[in-house]
Amino acid sequence: MTTKVKFVLPSEIVANASEGFLLGEFNDWNHAEGVKLQKKKDGSMVAEIALIAGRSYQYRYFLNDGRWVNDNNGTTSNDVYGYTVENCIVEVPVTVKAKAPTKAAVIKKVKEPKLAKVVADDLTKIEGIGKKIALLFKKAGIITYKDLAKSTVKTLKATLEAGGDQFNMHNPGSWPKQAKLAAAAKWDELAKLQEELNAGK
Repeated sequence: MTTKVKFVLPSEIVANASEGFLLGEFNDWNHAEGVKLQKKKDGSMVAEIALIAGRSYQYRYFLNDGRWVNDNNGTTSNDVYGYTVENCIVEVPVTVKAKAPTKAAVIKKVKEPKLAKVVADDLTKIEGIGKKIALLFKKAGIITYKDLAKSTVKTLKATLEAGGDQFNMHNPGSWPKQAKLAAAAKWDELAKLQEELNAGK
């Protein structure tokens, strides 16, 4: 059984951002599956999604100015790859049906799907990505070649900028293309592309 849950990010937190996404345990923190927020006239951003009732979920918002932000709900601290991160947390209530089922109704118990555990890829195999950038991306929810392949260059640049001035010199223009080859296990093609990239430096 699912319940619709509304997420609201106040205007004072949104600030000058024009676009944002809702990421959390309900979409494996995957940017490609992020829920796009709708910006309201008052400057706030909202999203409404159906979640399994009776469970709690951790989540955060990623804005297009490169910021990860929380709303005014409660938070919980987590250790993510050596970093302490505060995520929001929402408890999804169990809704009670007004009418009891008839005797003729057949009630089937549906097993809740288990969220598949995502195995992190070695992002340092992508030319231009070192250990620090790999950790920065993993903190932002980009942990597999597939995640990186689906990310836009604009998003990657925003993530680098959010990490500090030390990452401004890096150009992620070829990273999604490299990641696409790595995700498809086309290592020979990846090696050839990386040779061309190195030759052009």
